[in-house]
Amino acid sequence: MIAFNKTKIIATIGPASANEKVVRSMIEAGMDVVRLNFSHGNHESHAKMIELVNKLNKKLGTNVGILADLQGPKIRLGEVAEDVILKEGDTIILTTKKTKGTANKLYVTYEDFAVDVGKHERILIDDGKLELVSTGSNGRDEVKAKVIYGGKVSSKKGINLPDTNISTPSLTAKDKVDLEFILTQNVHWIALSFVRSADDITKLKGMLQFRDHPAKVIAKIEKPEAVADIDNIIRATDAIMVARGDLGVEVPLQNVPIIQKEIVHKCLQACKPVIIATQMMESMMVNPSPSRAEVTDVSSAIYEGADALMLSGETAVGRHPAKVVETFSKVIKSIETQETIYNRLKETDQESETYLADSICYIACQLAAQVDAKAIIGMTKSGYTAFTLSSHRPKAFIYIFTESDELLNMVSLIWGVRAFPYHKFVSTDETINDVQNDLKARNLIRSGDIVINTGITPLNQKGRTNMVKVTRIK
Repeated sequence: MIAFNKTKIIATIGPASANEKVVRSMIEAGMDVVRLNFSHGNHESHAKMIELVNKLNKKLGTNVGILADLQGPKIRLGEVAEDVILKEGDTIILTTKKTKGTANKLYVTYEDFAVDVGKHERILIDDGKLELVSTGSNGRDEVKAKVIYGGKVSSKKGINLPDTNISTPSLTAKDKVDLEFILTQNVHWIALSFVRSADDITKLKGMLQFRDHPAKVIAKIEKPEAVADIDNIIRATDAIMVARGDLGVEVPLQNVPIIQKEIVHKCLQACKPVIIATQMMESMMVNPSPSRAEVTDVSSAIYEGADALMLSGETAVGRHPAKVVETFSKVIKSIETQETIYNRLKETDQESETYLADSICYIACQLAAQVDAKAIIGMTKSGYTAFTLSSHRPKAFIYIFTESDELLNMVSLIWGVRAFPYHKFVSTDETINDVQNDLKARNLIRSGDIVINTGITPLNQKGRTNMVKVTRIK
């Protein structure tokens, strides 16, 4: 029995989960979207995973989506010798010339490091565990820095520069190579890392349009510049990810909960899905159960209104990939019994060109609350109806029927939505009967249930949603 909750689960595939048995167990435990992290692995391994997910979807009758997460301009240390410890007060050289790192000199993989970093700017290593401050740069290949908070250093650890304007674009040369591969694959979402402005999203979407690829774009919010431009980024993108790992290093840690809550609220208002990521259940990388604080964190994200929650190392390299998804699912199921998370109805914008369709979706959700409807059933070609209905967070299930095979998996990321294929072009009344009978056959609705149908009349116009109908199932 596959678990289906309204709040969706995204799980990262890695060495601990990259086989059919584990992936199947994760799907059965409630995983809605597979994340492929292009910071690791290669195109061959990612292609095999995409093929496996498609195979399991057919076998299990599921629509698990696939998210390709681009690395972006992630700055890292190179190789470091064993037992290197930086001591407080020491001066060290950070170089872009390849060398094995020591306590006196460390290799940084970002070639413009010495060009971008200015005097008195902070250099944070390993998620901020070590802090250095630049004392000067030669402007070419070396930065001198003083150790403020020291500790052990190891190879490939990430570097954050919260005070520095990074000159390299969000879409790096590596990302472009990865994107060429991704655009040959059946991928439903593409996440752009280290977004700084809406322009970053616009450029990526332009590339997708040029190649006529149906994937939707997720803007990962992990830089202070992105927080400052969040309204424009939300308008430009298809979805938002609050990537709390790098964000919590780039901005003051105490601001992360505030930023998270504000972004979730803005996304709900804009009908854009929002994902909360990083350290959701990190203790389960080793332990068979989460900490109380982690369960509370997950619950808070659901109460705030997140569409999806993401697991990273927990399922990629942790000991219990399927167990983590199962635990996630149990917490979600428990919180979704609480009435306070539902019916966040919001007024529609009369100036919007989609005002009439938006009003129909609003009315459908309002009616569903009034008559305690079991389901809201929508027809969509673009996915717009799914996004809009979901943003009102109705207690009723949202069942979407579409002729688009890509949408079946894409909407797996959207709160409360499940999608089914429908390829007939008949009258509106006949279509309503068809989809209701389909849901009855799947045991998703029963005789006596009240359902709300949204759709288009006349059907052959294929325009925006303009009709709502209330039915008691016979």
